Amino acid sequence: MKTCIELRQDYQQGGFKLTERVEEMLAKIEAGKHLNAFIQVYADDARQRAAEIDARRDAGEKLGRLAGLFIALKDNMCMAGKRVTCASRILDNFISPYDATVVRKIQDADGIIIGKTNLDEFAMGSSTENSAHGPARHPMNPDYVAGGSSGGSAIAVAAGMTDIALGSDTGGSIRQPAALCGVVGLKPGYGRVSRYGLVAYASSLDQIGPFGKTVSDAALMLEVISGGDSNDATSAHVPVPAFSGYLDTTEKMKFGMPAEFFGDGLDDEIRAAIEALARRLEDAGHTVTKVKLPLTEFAISTYYIIATAEASSNLGRYDGVRYGHRTENAENLESMYVNTRSEGFGPAVKRRIMLGTYVLSSGYYDAYYRKAQQVRNLIKQEYDQAMEAVDVLLTPTTPGPAFRLGERLSDPLKMYLSDIYTVTANLAGIGAISIPLAKTENGFPIGVQLLASSFKEIRLLQAAQAVENLAE
Repeated sequence: MKTCIELRQDYQQGGFKLTERVEEMLAKIEAGKHLNAFIQVYADDARQRAAEIDARRDAGEKLGRLAGLFIALKDNMCMAGKRVTCASRILDNFISPYDATVVRKIQDADGIIIGKTNLDEFAMGSSTENSAHGPARHPMNPDYVAGGSSGGSAIAVAAGMTDIALGSDTGGSIRQPAALCGVVGLKPGYGRVSRYGLVAYASSLDQIGPFGKTVSDAALMLEVISGGDSNDATSAHVPVPAFSGYLDTTEKMKFGMPAEFFGDGLDDEIRAAIEALARRLEDAGHTVTKVKLPLTEFAISTYYIIATAEASSNLGRYDGVRYGHRTENAENLESMYVNTRSEGFGPAVKRRIMLGTYVLSSGYYDAYYRKAQQVRNLIKQEYDQAMEAVDVLLTPTTPGPAFRLGERLSDPLKMYLSDIYTVTANLAGIGAISIPLAKTENGFPIGVQLLASSFKEIRLLQAAQAVENLAE
């Protein structure tokens, strides 16, 4: 298997034509249609772009860092002239008037965007079953979930339908499906990548990041999409290194294993795989120590209070007046609001709106939302303190492997707990990555998660490379 860096070099040296490779990619997407990974496929656009880049290469022009590669976008990122549905009926026919910053950067780097991928509606879910376009299915067994909410992007990479894909991560929505599908999923630190053009779920938690088959794939895409943006006041204007050039290092690192991530509820096969990895890391000369993060027990409740509060505020714009779906069954303004949202939103989104509106309501704001923000600050401080003693934290990505479609839809709390090991990175605003580690007895992938301090992605990726080298 060639990495994206190797594919790029091969292409620039004349190893293949994009006009031929685009047909191979489109054939794979067609063959994998039953997985429901894509909502939109831009076949004609991809063919045209491939021909243009081939012509520029043949003319001896300098090409961008993504030349020769195909990219898929989660369908909550805006692309001018294309639908951005968020897998919701309320936006089913909405055409974006502008490009997200990440889209512009991909195109400037000569990457070819081949389509938009399936997701949980408005990125709210952990299994990509809450989609108006139907559930996405695991690439190994279509009776199982691919994880969520960026399940379509994880499937597209795992099944070879694209080289790299972008997802968004609010509480684990890149890392969790990456672990379940056996690919690399990276959530950069908050502010590293512009959110301009990403349809908001929870604005203080959302972050765009890449999926790839290898750590170097994710590193390459990160260096393309990172950087400050005048269109996004929350983006960080800090230097963007060439991440992919720092991966190979002989330096030994300190890994911290938080005891709170290895308690009850963790699948035995995942526990055994990570403990075996820790022994291999020590044999390779790295240090593995135990650390404590006692506030972890409050992470899920803190996350869902903040996330639902911000979601209820962000989703207030979908009212049938300005854009998106408008009901045809309305007698007055109030009934238009109610019926538009009742018809347009699915049950998972409605549940979050109701929870968020409740915790922001008069009499409950201080008891819930303000308290959750205070706990969030304490969690951030706890992580900062833990990171002083180690380079990265080593944890499970998910409590278990992929589960059957429909198994948890009737139990929202059990579904929420799928993100128990991932939400703290979003609350603390730090970087995190999931790397394929091993497989269960039944052949399903097991992922391991690494976390590092804000804007320490070089160290995070170096540790991830070390883990990838030692994976089974």
